[in-house]
Amino acid sequence: MTDPAASAFPPPGSFTAETLLRCYAQGVFPMGEARDDPRVFLVEPELRGVIPLDGFHIPTRLRRTVRAEPFVVRGNTVFPAVLDACAAPSPGREDTWINGPIRRLYLQLHAMGHAHSLECWRDEELVGGLYGVTLGGAFFGESMFSRVTDASKVAMVHLVARLRRGGWRLLDAQFRTPHLDQFGLIEIPQSAYLERLATALETTLDPAGLSAPLSGLDAVSYALQPTIHAS
Repeated sequence: MTDPAASAFPPPGSFTAETLLRCYAQGVFPMGEARDDPRVFLVEPELRGVIPLDGFHIPTRLRRTVRAEPFVVRGNTVFPAVLDACAAPSPGREDTWINGPIRRLYLQLHAMGHAHSLECWRDEELVGGLYGVTLGGAFFGESMFSRVTDASKVAMVHLVARLRRGGWRLLDAQFRTPHLDQFGLIEIPQSAYLERLATALETTLDPAGLSAPLSGLDAVSYALQPTIHAS
């Protein structure tokens, strides 16, 4: 791991899903060096990527795509499959940071109700999606994948729509990437991120709404409304 703010996990047997939640609450998150490397690191970037829920941007073509509903969007129906798809090699991403220990921890968080997936389906085939972790009013985005054009982008729009509809305060994207820039991502110092995180953690929300059905038209509407909807 090249990040200077990365530090190694405690010994494998001493780190639990509950410990991982405490790490998120303190502004750090786990990553692996490679899929086949059993080591895991805690990372605290100097600059944090955040997607403002009140400043979310959807490119015009993508708005049309979401409204046309090329996929059925579901939540939490096949979380392990989404996790494995995010860890699988793909063109331009031959290796990923999701290794065995991380997979085990996120499956535990899912069983506890703290890790969630949004899935894009076409003809009953999983073609894209994303997953992340919830704590208080914060959603920590972890990874996404696409097997067909726009699947992960549609999942992102649906995620933001559900977060805004439910009153969420923070969407953490961890790092800045060209893929996320199109949605209005900003980078802020870690100190400013921790202030936003503290405010988000004061809120108690029910993540069940992340799995609730939502039409493509409503997804665009909720994602772009200037005022966050009440749950």
